[in-house]
Amino acid sequence: MIVVFKHFFYKNYVGLSLWPFIILKHDELKDDTVLINHEKIHLKQQRELLILPFYVLYMLEWVVKTLFYMDSYKGYQNISFEREAYFNENNLDYIDNRRPLSFIKYLWH
Repeated sequence: MIVVFKHFFYKNYVGLSLWPFIILKHDELKDDTVLINHEKIHLKQQRELLILPFYVLYMLEWVVKTLFYMDSYKGYQNISFEREAYFNENNLDYIDNRRPLSFIKYLWH
């Protein structure tokens, strides 16, 4: 389910997946197939990890990578869940062909 809530976002962020919702900053983003696909990849990741463990692992990995890179945005960019979603967001068939736990191969470069 896609909802729009413009006051939920910080700076340049425009979309977020919080099971079972995709939350967008602006209504016109509903037509952005790449963004929606990116967020659907996150929903798939969340579901396969039974939702709560996904958020725990996501935050833990963000903290570790923020410390490693000494930069919170670079830490975010290198979270395995984000790397998988960014790498495959243009492949609109990815979700149908994705193997379970595919984010693992994106842990480190």
